[in-house]
Amino acid sequence: MSPFTKRVIELIAQIPPGKVMTYGQIAKFAGSPRAARQVVRILHSMSSKYSLPWHRVVNAQGEIAIRDEEASGYQRFMLEEEGVSFSGHKVKLSVSLFEPEEWEMGKDY
Repeated sequence: MSPFTKRVIELIAQIPPGKVMTYGQIAKFAGSPRAARQVVRILHSMSSKYSLPWHRVVNAQGEIAIRDEEASGYQRFMLEEEGVSFSGHKVKLSVSLFEPEEWEMGKDY
């Protein structure tokens, strides 16, 4: 596993209930600010294996990026159950965006 992939998994695993992070934000904190699409691939392929809270990751505009209507509805339901605020179809990032601290990172998974 690459250091970037490990870091992405660590970051996603640390997103607390009621908060979200964006793909780009995760890429930046993991050390590769232009790798948001790679974060998508990692999230898709590793969510089950590492029990990642995949539903807490949204795009830079606060939108659920899943195109399937049923799956995106399920993601929104899960976020709302955790107390994430929406304005229309977008997460209120000003309220729900998670900004990890350096000391929170570094767990082994």
